[in-house]
Amino acid sequence: MNASNKVKGVSGSDLSFGWRIVLILLAALLIFVGPTYVPYLLVDFLKLNYFVSIGLGTVLLVVGLVLVWYLIRKKIIE
Repeated sequence: MNASNKVKGVSGSDLSFGWRIVLILLAALLIFVGPTYVPYLLVDFLKLNYFVSIGLGTVLLVVGLVLVWYLIRKKIIE
């Protein structure tokens, strides 16, 4: 195999297809489930403080948005 057959891509494109799907689904879950269902579960079932649960939901939302930003920047999501 010579050097002309190698294709150099974006650094994020070396992820396998399965990992791309997992990261996209994880980002979607963090964005949508994080600020909605997680505080509900923490308040109702674990009897955690309301403001702590809202704070944790906000943190999960931010982590999901950062993950989406990373995936877009690495051109995994176009």
